[in-house]
Amino acid sequence: MRGVTVAQPLSPSVLDRMHRYFQAANYLSVGQIYLLDNPMLKLPLKREHIKPRLLGHWGTTPGLNFIFAHANRIITEREVNMIYITGPGHGGPGFVANTWIEGSYEEFFPSIDRTEAGMQRLFKQFSFPRGIPSHVAPETPGSMHEGGELGYSVSHAYGAALDNPDQVVIAVVGDGEAETGPLAASWHSTKYIHPINDGFVLPILHLNGYKIANPTLLARMNKDEVTALFTGYGYEPIFVELTNETFNDKPETFEKIHQDMAAAMDLCMDKFAAIRAAAIAEKDAGKPITRPRWPMIVMRTPKGWTGPKEIKGKKVEDYWRSHQVPFSDIDGENVINLENWMRSYNVDTLFNADGSVKEDIVSLAPKGQKRIGSNPVVHGQVSKDLKMPDFRNYEVKFAKPGTENAEMTRVMGNFLADVMKENEAEKNFRIFGPDETASNRWNATIEYSGKTWLANHFEVDGVNKNDNLQQDGRVMEILSEHTCQGWLEAYNLTGRHGFFSCYEAFIHVIDSMFNQHAKWLKTTRHINWRKPIPSLNYLLTSHVWRQDHNGFSHQDPGFIDHVVNKKAEVIRVYLPADANTLLSVTDHVLRSRHYVNVVVAGKQPALQYLTMDQAIKHATKGLGIWDWASNDQDGEPDVVMACAGEIPTMEALAATDMLRQHFPDLKIRFVNVCDLMTLQPEEEHPHGLSDREFDAIFTTDKPVMFAFHGYPWLIHRLTYRRNGHANIHARGYIEEGSTSTPFDMVVVNQLDRFNLAIDVIDRVPKLQKIGAHVRQKLTDKLVEHAQYIAKYGDDMPEVKDWKWPY
Repeated sequence: MRGVTVAQPLSPSVLDRMHRYFQAANYLSVGQIYLLDNPMLKLPLKREHIKPRLLGHWGTTPGLNFIFAHANRIITEREVNMIYITGPGHGGPGFVANTWIEGSYEEFFPSIDRTEAGMQRLFKQFSFPRGIPSHVAPETPGSMHEGGELGYSVSHAYGAALDNPDQVVIAVVGDGEAETGPLAASWHSTKYIHPINDGFVLPILHLNGYKIANPTLLARMNKDEVTALFTGYGYEPIFVELTNETFNDKPETFEKIHQDMAAAMDLCMDKFAAIRAAAIAEKDAGKPITRPRWPMIVMRTPKGWTGPKEIKGKKVEDYWRSHQVPFSDIDGENVINLENWMRSYNVDTLFNADGSVKEDIVSLAPKGQKRIGSNPVVHGQVSKDLKMPDFRNYEVKFAKPGTENAEMTRVMGNFLADVMKENEAEKNFRIFGPDETASNRWNATIEYSGKTWLANHFEVDGVNKNDNLQQDGRVMEILSEHTCQGWLEAYNLTGRHGFFSCYEAFIHVIDSMFNQHAKWLKTTRHINWRKPIPSLNYLLTSHVWRQDHNGFSHQDPGFIDHVVNKKAEVIRVYLPADANTLLSVTDHVLRSRHYVNVVVAGKQPALQYLTMDQAIKHATKGLGIWDWASNDQDGEPDVVMACAGEIPTMEALAATDMLRQHFPDLKIRFVNVCDLMTLQPEEEHPHGLSDREFDAIFTTDKPVMFAFHGYPWLIHRLTYRRNGHANIHARGYIEEGSTSTPFDMVVVNQLDRFNLAIDVIDRVPKLQKIGAHVRQKLTDKLVEHAQYIAKYGDDMPEVKDWKWPY
């Protein structure tokens, strides 16, 4: 970076060109919202030139265009790479307009070239059937933040900056968005950004006063209050204001706001350079880096700036009426109003007769990949695969299946720590989670790298090895699932890899963020200039079946249901039953691209079943018959005992054990499902089994008892088209249970071994006639269990100490 801030940084010539750049972007933005034809107003405007349906958002767009123009100057003069994140995502026409001016848009969409015909196609496609959305969508070059649901611009900005020291990330935060809880937490990202190793984030809080139909809170706070708020977050607010007292359309007013903004941008860039230089000096001196106070800009401009001041006697500019389409009732008077509005930008001074942008305006834009719309980082074009240690080296070994315990996620954590180690030089892998990394048994990652922490340090921080707070740690923890999700999404979107661990019940906090990201992945799979990005990987643990100390509030396996609503081409769900299968799945998901991978695994000691060789084969197939747990090898089964998930697998095995003891002639086929999506037909999911394969495993006419980790109706939803679906009886979580013993959790949800065995007796025809005595013994066991835990506060030894006996 180079350059020094001066009070009036823009020469008269540059100021004039920048203002016309701003006006050109505004003209193109209005045209996208309104015009179907006559893009340069060479003819008097008529109703037939205007779209029949008017969709889009104008109010925030002028501010975004203003910032875009000033960002371009910084890129060119300071020779930086820049990512532009628009929190007010419905400012889509502005982002499209600017990338069209700079020329990147037509490189990706050649038919939308910088000609009069191209301008007409640019206008028509916006919010038009089979065109482009009204927001900053995946189809928009240079975008990586859609902004459909507000609150994530700042976390996305910091996630994009992590391990990207050569990027400057501008995050424009709308004052409506600034009212959201996720946004409030993400301001604390200043405590996690490293001045040397990471890029620079420049938040620009855009106070334009109004939401859809209400004033915004921050815009109604006075300057001292806003300063105090953001000083407390760790920022140094720099104000650029066009207030009610100074607001008018005089040239000197525009000149002042441009000069003020240019000076503020220069000051921020100078501060960034000084912060990095100071940090390097401290590092070279062997001292810890002092957490800096980061600059930010608070920009106050009217909502709908440069638009109509009023329409038919109603206030529009600087009011909520300009939020969307300032006027949509296009009668004769409003045709004139629209034409006057668009002509106020002096179209002839912005564009040549052929529709191309005036050369002196275009020359302000950066060149090549320095253009915001051509930044290869946000298009996934600079992503590298992870270097992976051999997961087979972490195998949990045992003498017999179902006889020895291991903590699945601790084994996984050991593997992930070495993934960190292998990729230390590349710095392209991080762990994210809300204060649960150690709780979820990923201790090894903390011991290896430490937890990122640039806030104040105390002596006690280093006493416990699970603290290990480091300024350059690779483990990111903040007690905000939203912020963790936003960091990781942006880290993925800019080509890097990560894993997000969370308590299963509370991953629902980010349901809607997952929605947005899954839709982004689905859309970008079909955009050839966006390359496949690393998958977003979740570990859900502290799961529903081991909440004996937390209770009902911590029980909800429904995120799986939420995930499978999305397109099959982007979602994957894995329920490995033991550590070796989890290792194979973990290796697979870290190598994958452009998916959302949900892995559900327990952290408590649990029985282990498959050797590494068996686990690899099982995970690769996604489901399969466990021969060692079955006894139907010499004929067809009487019943299929199926399961998915760690606890359901143990209960299904224990039920199988009891049934074989009581009914030696009963033929049981034991089937375990690791990849949940294999249950769907192959026509519905790429991992789905063909009907022939499904029938061969589950049969078409035998009862299938299915013990499932989540809500049981999901199994029916996934298999409703299968032959023999009527024979499938699923057990799972049915919203029962509170603080109790581990086994009581499965009992009250009727997923326990006794209920599963009873289900078999009730559904296998030959057992219905001979199984009454055994059935009664099993129901007696349920009574005995209830009495035992009420007396001793623990599970019966025969349950607690059960192992696979064969």
